Amino acid sequence: MTYQVLARKWRPRLFSELVGQEHVQRALINALDNDRLHHAYLFTGTRGVGKTTIARILAKSLNCEAGVSSTPCGSCDSCIEIDEGRFVDLIEVDAASRTKVEDTRELLENVQYAPTRGRYKVYLVDEVHMLSGHSFNALLKTLEEPPPHVKFLLATTDPQKLPVTILSRCLQFNLKHLSVTQISRQLAEILDKEQIGFEEGAVRQLAIAADGSMRDALSLLDQAIGFGGGELRETEVRTMLGTIDRDTVYRLLQDLAAADAAALLTEVGKVDEFAPDYAALLADMLTVLQRVAIAQALPDAIDDTFGDRDAVIRLAGELAPEDVQLYYQIGLLGRRDLSMAPDARGGFEMVMLRMLAFRPGTEGQDTAVETRINNQSAPPVGQADNKVKTAPAPVSKAAGEWQHIIEQLGINGLAREMALNCALQEVTETSVVLTMEKMHTHLLNKSRTDQVEAALRKYYGRSIKLKILKDVQSVCESPARQKAREEDERRQQAVEAIEADSNIKAMQDTFGATISYESIRPRD
Repeated sequence: MTYQVLARKWRPRLFSELVGQEHVQRALINALDNDRLHHAYLFTGTRGVGKTTIARILAKSLNCEAGVSSTPCGSCDSCIEIDEGRFVDLIEVDAASRTKVEDTRELLENVQYAPTRGRYKVYLVDEVHMLSGHSFNALLKTLEEPPPHVKFLLATTDPQKLPVTILSRCLQFNLKHLSVTQISRQLAEILDKEQIGFEEGAVRQLAIAADGSMRDALSLLDQAIGFGGGELRETEVRTMLGTIDRDTVYRLLQDLAAADAAALLTEVGKVDEFAPDYAALLADMLTVLQRVAIAQALPDAIDDTFGDRDAVIRLAGELAPEDVQLYYQIGLLGRRDLSMAPDARGGFEMVMLRMLAFRPGTEGQDTAVETRINNQSAPPVGQADNKVKTAPAPVSKAAGEWQHIIEQLGINGLAREMALNCALQEVTETSVVLTMEKMHTHLLNKSRTDQVEAALRKYYGRSIKLKILKDVQSVCESPARQKAREEDERRQQAVEAIEADSNIKAMQDTFGATISYESIRPRD
């Protein structure tokens, strides 16, 4: 007997056999059992989630010889012929290969005639969005005034491409991605019925790789069974899929949490021996970081879908929330740019090192701040009466972070402007001390100070008193002054680049050209 692939052998033949899509299942069952049938149904969703399968079950329910119901017998001639794809009154069309208006007109020529065998003539049009504009117009006329013996079942992965005139004449059902848990459960059930041994980790890997598609999952299962010689073992499935052990992802993240660059690069070297897909590895890291962020915000929301709940909870305690957000953002950008790197491993290593380099409050950054504080010279003798006073208290290590804090406070308008023109002097358990230069003191008033103080209390999660020292020189810049200085430096670099440009010099020498310095702006 010819081998039948699992995707066809285990294709659902009844609504009760469907996995997921309960919202669609319930609506269609009620419509069939209560004789409230529409003339046109549109099933949308990504590949392999059950669009054409549901359409065929619906066609069988409409034409079963036992009568219209949500539970076709499955044993009459009509049911058997529909299952085998040879029922004369089920006209299946692949719109991707029949896009011309002539094809559509030819298809619809026989709509007016009664069914040959069944109760209804059913037109199942797959990938209907591929039809041309003229084809849609031809179909629209029939959808507006369909004969009572005709039902249209349309399926598409891209409903946005359908004209609104078509959409408005169909009952639309949007099929969802299947979850990893749903796919894993179905694969395990099929393997039990097929009497094939398996490891749960192997099934989970296939479910993850299927990306919400049951058909893809069954195709991968067929491939994995052949690869494993009739059994499913996790190590072999990982080899087949080219995926990296999830423990490797956690080791990389733990090295990041420990700020251990040597261990991080050593781990990357071990990974490289398996010639991995570094974009996929980075995607796995992003998935874990997202789960870690959820665990930090709401631990009870973390399920064990990937079998790593304990590892996620443990990592959530090792990483600061701001580090998780930073790593996620850098990883997203790094994954986008990975294809432009000279080699994949080097690009991945740079993403890892970038995560370390930009991590807030790392040892190197703290040392740099302390050096600046320690090297701050005392005021010269004889200037004790100068109006600009030296800050009386040591600066907190959090002083390069004031800009970041402002972004998290959620303040706007003049309150934000006031905060941006302050420098962070000190943070204690009960207070935040800022300094402000005399030229900006016009921004101070009680309403704005109270607004910033309230935001700081919410940010730190404790009672905080805000103190702003006026006309006090701080060793750190305010965010506004830092931005202005950086803009000046960039403009100066632009000026120097223009002055050094050989073409500019040639025009000056030849034509006596002059540079309009006030028009120079650095490129973003």
